[in-house]
Amino acid sequence: MQSFKSFREGLFHINYQNFNDYALNLFSFQAKNNPVYAQYLTTLDIDLAEVKHFSQIPCLPISFFKRHRITTESWKEQRIYESSGTMGLNTSRHYVRDENFYFKNCEKIFNRFYGPLLDYHTLFLLPGYIERGNSSLVSMAQYFIDRTESKHSGFYLSNHSALLKIIEKIKNEKGTRKILLCGVSFALMDLAESYDIDLGNDVIVMETGGMKGRRREIVREELHSFLCRKLNVSKIHSEYGMTELSSQAYSTGDGKFRTPPWMRVLLRDTNDPFDVGDKKSGAINVIDLANISSCSFIETQDLGRLNSSGELEILGRFDNSDVRGCNLMV
Repeated sequence: MQSFKSFREGLFHINYQNFNDYALNLFSFQAKNNPVYAQYLTTLDIDLAEVKHFSQIPCLPISFFKRHRITTESWKEQRIYESSGTMGLNTSRHYVRDENFYFKNCEKIFNRFYGPLLDYHTLFLLPGYIERGNSSLVSMAQYFIDRTESKHSGFYLSNHSALLKIIEKIKNEKGTRKILLCGVSFALMDLAESYDIDLGNDVIVMETGGMKGRRREIVREELHSFLCRKLNVSKIHSEYGMTELSSQAYSTGDGKFRTPPWMRVLLRDTNDPFDVGDKKSGAINVIDLANISSCSFIETQDLGRLNSSGELEILGRFDNSDVRGCNLMV
């Protein structure tokens, strides 16, 4: 008998070969134990026995997270994360069953692409997020700060002078740790415009998207070009995530997002949400198998392009869809 515990214990053993089996098992589990998803499948008249491959699994529109409690089985949540609700729009909610598991997953993914957090000083610029108290991005950042065990790691909000002094102090200490400066787009742009900065190769700069109505939305290439020039760094790293997901994808500076083995991206036709398959570009569906207690199969409003290696490039969002905190709009 499948259970939350059995899926959780198997998550980090997923690879390319067994992804399909795990995805189909979790699909069957959520189709029977997630009331909202089950009703959605019934409305679509889906025969569960006919679904033989993960690409055939129907994805739940992300807008459902605004109007419904999306949970698999019945339990009391340890945390509720809410989306930013830019411009007064309705917020999405992600009910978290096991927050320690949520954080462990985030750390596993970071370690996969960047190495242990103990190798870093993590500095965060997240104004507009940290004040809300229910941001998944802020919670993950706080967990990373704690895991570094560094006295320099922390939130700096809009205190740019203190941030730059800390960076200079760390550089002068000439330790072996790397410096990770992670921030939402508008905060990094504010920093870049406020000072004459030369970070050089000593700092990894990572943006998580998000103008929050503070600036006009621009494409990622324009943002990265501006930040590289003003901060004097050779490349900008990126994190792609959202409130409704448990996992993140990372770009290490080339604009191509890579996912952990338990997370897959599929593209659908922009005019037909059920036409999912071999496409070079289209609307993004995400399978996040870490969403064990929520719904692992989500139809987003993002637009993207996949290359032959399965690496994702974010192109923007549908017209009239919410401007999400971790995305850019074309």
